[in-house]
Amino acid sequence: MGKSLRVAYGEALAKLGAKNDKVVVLDADLAHATQTCLFKDAYPDRHFNMGIAEANMMCAAAGFAHTGFIPFASTFALFGAGRAFEQIRNSICYTNCNVKFGFSHSGLSVGEDGGSHQSIEDIALMREMPNMTVLVPCDPAEMEKAVMAAAEIDGPVYIRVARPVCEDITAEDTPFVPGKANVMKEGSDVCLISCGLMIPKALEAAKLLEAEGISTAVVNMHTIKPIDRDIILKMTKTCKAIVTAEEHSVIGGLGSAVAEVMAGHAGAKLGMVGIQDKFGKSGKPDELFEAYGLTAANMAAVAKGLLS
Repeated sequence: MGKSLRVAYGEALAKLGAKNDKVVVLDADLAHATQTCLFKDAYPDRHFNMGIAEANMMCAAAGFAHTGFIPFASTFALFGAGRAFEQIRNSICYTNCNVKFGFSHSGLSVGEDGGSHQSIEDIALMREMPNMTVLVPCDPAEMEKAVMAAAEIDGPVYIRVARPVCEDITAEDTPFVPGKANVMKEGSDVCLISCGLMIPKALEAAKLLEAEGISTAVVNMHTIKPIDRDIILKMTKTCKAIVTAEEHSVIGGLGSAVAEVMAGHAGAKLGMVGIQDKFGKSGKPDELFEAYGLTAANMAAVAKGLLS
């Protein structure tokens, strides 16, 4: 049985809390939605409901960090990365403050909540701030590893947390090293570089392409910042085309980060699958993924277009 990445996040926080009494969790009156309630149940004296006041929560988190605690601040991605951007920038990143962010309900997969609540720009907002690490786990197993890794990093870390239930596609012993991508499949014609909820679709797209005789590599770029330059440049040399796939705007996200590395290097052509400079809209997640081209079929089509 799969589980929601937000449940995996809450469970991981509770496990981390048992190992490290310096961990505190702050939430913006959304503990049952973000699943930090699981930490609250275990450690009520280390969980703080800051109310619907995200900017204040970030400044309080900075205060905790400056006094030796490891705060995890949680809310919806739109409210955290968007509403509290200035406080994250000036109170946390500017001072390289040891605050972690677990922002849930990211991307189109919020579904029926619609375009006003679908954060499709959070990766761009968070990765462009100096000192920030950006992690986008793809399944429950990777979510737990991301939470544990974040606690070990000295400085601000953003963990992108999704709402849908998903199956584990990585194993317990799959390595998770921030800044080092995992090659899930080797190939020599095209490389699909993906993250988060798009990883299963990338693996499916690889099967579609292989069925047509196109050798396809799949890379899980679970860390958007610092990005794994080495694997991108290696794939640029070994493959004729690279396709990025993300549940985020193609402006400023994974695709942009890969393009920045490839710029100035001869080699593969680049295509981007993602949200093409549009807002989201209300609908079931699967319907929205279809409507916005976040599908295995579209990834395969983009790859074939580049190869032709």
